[in-house]
Parts: sequence; structure tokens; C-alpha cells
Amino acid sequence: MPDLSPLFLTALLYAGLGAYFWRALWLGKNTTTTPHAWEKPAILLPLLLHAWLLLQFIIQPDGIKLGVGHAISAIAWLTVLVYWLGSLRNNLGCLQGFVLPFAALSIAAPLLLPATHTLLHAEQTLFKIHLFIATLAYRLFTIAAMHALLMAAFERHLHSRPLSTLLQRLPPLLTMEHLLFRILWAGFTLLTLTLMSGMLFSEELFGKALQLSHKTVFALISWGIFAALLGGRLRYGWRGRTAIRLTLSGFMALLLAYIGSKFVLEIVLGR
Repeated sequence: MPDLSPLFLTALLYAGLGAYFWRALWLGKNTTTTPHAWEKPAILLPLLLHAWLLLQFIIQPDGIKLGVGHAISAIAWLTVLVYWLGSLRNNLGCLQGFVLPFAALSIAAPLLLPATHTLLHAEQTLFKIHLFIATLAYRLFTIAAMHALLMAAFERHLHSRPLSTLLQRLPPLLTMEHLLFRILWAGFTLLTLTLMSGMLFSEELFGKALQLSHKTVFALISWGIFAALLGGRLRYGWRGRTAIRLTLSGFMALLLAYIGSKFVLEIVLGR
């Protein structure tokens, strides 16, 4: 049986910090004032441990394995990282109160939902690069979609009724919007590189740079939606509900690309 002490330690650190930030979120501490100097280094420690654990789970002696459990854990890790990086410029400690408890629970996800298949072509360098970039892109857009939903809830309550205590502790809507577009730019850059590296890999493996499969079509639709959103932001200053709707639309197209291809391979073709 593998040594589970690093797993328990990481989960305990996440849970302890999550409790601290959640308490601050409800009491209103450290949300509008300067955060304590120890908070950012404290979050960085479980982040590094979590990254090391993810590598141990994914890179196995018999090859690379990616499953639902790995995806959940990776999304949690990347969410904490994105908000940690965002906190270097803005006080986002209250958002860590949401994501750190989720990260603590996600630590065991690769054990509870293990991958059952080793990825094909994992020995090829180009495929590894493509896989790494694609994984980061999908995870970033997942975070962007969750962030957009939080913004939508915030905006709806802002215009219709007095804000609840919880929503009052969130950063200003403008700060959250700026963070959303930083996430979208990073995700769009990686999605562009994903499509380009996928074409190179397809050319090398199948002799065709572009195969119009279900996955490719929806990935291109998603790329077009995000390109329109970011272009509209630069040219016309798109923001608010327009940004939220297009973010969620682009994410749904990307989700259809991933889930649809998994359905065809695993259910229809039985692979």
C-alpha cells in the first residue's frame, strides 16, 4: 500500500487554511484590509505538495494515466494556483475560502476514481507536449466558467435585492471581471497552442493535419467563441453579462468536445 502521509498532510494543510479563510469570509476579516504576510507562503506549501502528488498519480511506471479523479484534483489545484497568483495583485483571500475546502476534498479523488487505461502514444514527445497544454487549457476554462457563474450570482443579487453577508465579502465585481479576462487570455493562448500542436501530432501520426472529428469541430467552435469574446473586449469593451454568457457558451462547446469524444470512444465504440 502506498504511503498516504503526504496525501493526509496536504489535505490537512488545505483544510486548516480553508477554515481560516472561511472564518475570515464570514466575519469580514482580511477581506478589505491588508492580508497577513504569512497567508501567501502558507498557501504555496500545500500547492507544491499537491503538484507533487498529482505527478505521482499521473506518471506511472507503465505509462501516463488520466482519469476523472485526476481531472477533479487538477482543477482544484489549478483553481487555488490561479487565485493565489491573482492575490499577488489584489486581495482575494475571501475567494480562497471557497476553493481551499474543495482542494482538501479533491486530494483523494485520484484514489477514489482511478484511471483504468494507460494513454496511447504517451511515449512520443510531441504528444506529451500536446497533452500538457490541452490539459492546462481545459482546466483554465473550467475555472473561468466557475468564476463566471460566481460573477453572475453576484451581479444578479446586486441588482435585485440586498446582498447576503457572503456575497458582501467578495471582491468588487470589477476586480473579479479583470481576473476572469486574465484567466480567459491564458486559456485562449493555451487552446490555440493545443489546436496547433494537435495538428502537428495528427500530421506526424496520420499524415493529415486536420481531421474533422466531433472533438475537433467543437474545439474549433469553442476557440471561435473565445476569440470573439476577447476581440470584442479589446475593440468594444465587452463586459458584464455579455462576457459571462460568452464564457459559459465557449466552455459548453469545449465540454461537448471532451464529453462527446469520451462518449463515442467508451460507449459507442467500447474503447
